[in-house]
Amino acid sequence: MTDFDTYDVVLLVEQALSPDDAKQVRSLHESLDQPVTYHVLLPMEDAAARVESAMGTLGAGEMVVSPALAMNEVDLEEVRRDCADRSKKDLAATLACLTACGATVEGKVISSPPIEALAKAVTETGAQEAIILTRPHVVAEFFHVDWTSRARRKLGVPVLHLLEHENLDEQAGGGEGISGA
Repeated sequence: MTDFDTYDVVLLVEQALSPDDAKQVRSLHESLDQPVTYHVLLPMEDAAARVESAMGTLGAGEMVVSPALAMNEVDLEEVRRDCADRSKKDLAATLACLTACGATVEGKVISSPPIEALAKAVTETGAQEAIILTRPHVVAEFFHVDWTSRARRKLGVPVLHLLEHENLDEQAGGGEGISGA
């Protein structure tokens, strides 16, 4: 548990935050009298899913070799290393953006299921709040199986969902994440 004089916020981010995303997050807590510490969680991209997605982009009629043969030519371990490297770079960029806004931050790349990792981090840090930043996921949100809906059911703290690369005014329009564009 952390010091009660600190307001702890766990951020679950889907991808690297932009400087504008970091400013938006930081602006939510500027009026607090106590110092704020952000604990950033960034899930590592699934290498197997990335390979499967790449294979799925090949049209069935264009496939010259069997999928099994094509998969043998892919070095899955190299893809895993690339995913880990990208995730570390995205985390470093996110932490740098938040730090540039005056935030106190720590973070880690996670490989466990995101909501489980979020719940664990909220408990371990004694966080008073969780923020989830994602791209829009209309179908998952409609069926309430998105990260935010699942976190709200699981956590005992307020959960705010922000859409990356949209400011608060754009998100406040016709519903969460709906912009006039």
